Amino acid sequence: MNNPLGFLFSREETPTHVPNREILSYATGLAGQNISYSFISQRLTYYYENHAVSKDNASFVGKLMTATYVWDAVNDVLIGAFVDGRRHKPYKKMYPYLLYFPPLIGLLVALMFINAGHSDVFKLVYLGVCYFIWDFLYSFQDVGLWGLIALSSPHSAERARVAQWVSIGAGAGSTVGSAFPFLWDILEKGMGVREQTVFTLFAFVFGLGGELISMRAAKFRERVDTPAQKHENPLAAVAMVRHNPTLLLISLARFLKETYPRINNTYFFQSEYRGTAAKFLQGGTAEMLFGIFSNVPAAVCPFFAGKIIALLGGKKRLLVISQLFVIVTRLAGFGVGKIPAVRYNTLAGFFLMAAILAVSSIPTSLMDIAHRSLLSDSIDEVELKTGVRTEGVSFSMQNFTTKIAGGASTLIQNLFLYKVLGYVAYDDENYIAMQGEKFYRWQFPLFMLGPIVGAALYILAIGFIKDDPARRDEVERALHERREAAAKLPQ
Repeated sequence: MNNPLGFLFSREETPTHVPNREILSYATGLAGQNISYSFISQRLTYYYENHAVSKDNASFVGKLMTATYVWDAVNDVLIGAFVDGRRHKPYKKMYPYLLYFPPLIGLLVALMFINAGHSDVFKLVYLGVCYFIWDFLYSFQDVGLWGLIALSSPHSAERARVAQWVSIGAGAGSTVGSAFPFLWDILEKGMGVREQTVFTLFAFVFGLGGELISMRAAKFRERVDTPAQKHENPLAAVAMVRHNPTLLLISLARFLKETYPRINNTYFFQSEYRGTAAKFLQGGTAEMLFGIFSNVPAAVCPFFAGKIIALLGGKKRLLVISQLFVIVTRLAGFGVGKIPAVRYNTLAGFFLMAAILAVSSIPTSLMDIAHRSLLSDSIDEVELKTGVRTEGVSFSMQNFTTKIAGGASTLIQNLFLYKVLGYVAYDDENYIAMQGEKFYRWQFPLFMLGPIVGAALYILAIGFIKDDPARRDEVERALHERREAAAKLPQ
């Protein structure tokens, strides 16, 4: 009888085929990184606002995080440029960042969730210093992990397959991270563990544990070697992005997509579902179940990414259609959620809202695959034009966009939370159930309709991208000929 897992563990390799066993290691590494990152990105601000600093200084946490986002965005690009310009062993450009950095990154995650000292000023300084070091190291790892896609194969179709499976791995890691609210409910409400202790415990389990798992990506072998670089300093490397309009347009579109009026999911679910009649549907559990049910198609679709993208007419059309789905389903969810019989905070309304939004996850679950595949192809285009490969600076630009967008979204949320909704961080652990009338009136419209603004702006930017398969094949052939000719030259 054949091993049913043989596909995943296959060691078969050809000039146009990367072994599935290696792809599995790569995907596992990304899963581990996303377990860790999803915890810190979704829980750090909440933890410091409500458990580390006093309520009088809680609003400063969001401002501090906005400042760190701006720094680490710039930091990412410079690190990407450094990675591109650094001398390395053949086919080992990303290897050191995948093997040696994760344990330190995970330890810093755990340290940030330890309540250090008594002064609010000390705690904020402690957070800033730890986050600064964490982000510096994390940027190297992130450039290494995502830059590896462009180095996985000289063939566009195979790079797309690698991008597909590692995106599945990243999504699996985020899914594991999304189980935290459910575990939070069990430990706090079911077993009486203090909320602060729960956060610290999972900073070690998810934060440090996830990073240790991410070391598995170092098992993946690079198959495109980087030629000698022409630039002499990091700023010259950063300037190479001007040759890559695809990169610039994807970065702009992704930034615009996150600049909408918002309220974080945790605040929404903790306020609307904490203490509901359905005992199993408490705040944390509601957040986790909503994430699961609204993303059921997202768990399946990436396995059929190639066929779905071809059916929709290419990567660019997929990206546009994904955001049209967001607009339509969010409008529908808002309208249904206001009907008394199926109001969004009733049991029936909760599952209906999740089902409606699940429709939008069909194309949106493939967006990262399309982004990374288009970006990998664009790196080939830049190499053909300039003779320089730019995996480091190109994928760090994506990190730059993520961080700048994260800073903007954190600032927007901070303004809406404290200035518009009048949120108050009470010392009592039931703080979130004691908000004012304005908070409850506006949080559902923000939660449901806010992303429509980002979706519309994204479509405006992504519409200028070129997605031409014929040109992609032409570039691939030209690079193959150039590399063969270079290999015949005396060393």
